Amino acid sequence: MRLFWIVLPLALAGCVDRKPPTGAEDFATFCAACHGMGGRGDGEAAAGLDRKPADLTRLSARNRGVFPGTRVMAKIWGYTGVKPGHSAEGSPMPQFGPLLQGELVPYDGGDGIATPTPVRLVQLAEHLRRLQQ
Repeated sequence: MRLFWIVLPLALAGCVDRKPPTGAEDFATFCAACHGMGGRGDGEAAAGLDRKPADLTRLSARNRGVFPGTRVMAKIWGYTGVKPGHSAEGSPMPQFGPLLQGELVPYDGGDGIATPTPVRLVQLAEHLRRLQQ
């Protein structure tokens, strides 16, 4: 019976709702291997790629000082104008959309249109916005 009281709290802990990962945590999980923790394209896996990963700290600079939130989220999600399972322009970047599904929130990625968007995708885009130089 004593074992029951030891195991019960452990079993119940698995039932507790866990908070979703932050944008920084999702970045560390899904992006840092190639883009590096600082987003500069210098992750450990970058050396094995045919093309260097993008420097994510320069997204705004390459877009006349405006963070291209909608385009960034489309790239992460996988909406790049290609068939499912294929990469855009020979990009080795996987489509992470299915991994970032969940609660939807209205989000304006910079195009003036508030669109229902998975909160984890919004958090990841906002993390990238904070990385801009």
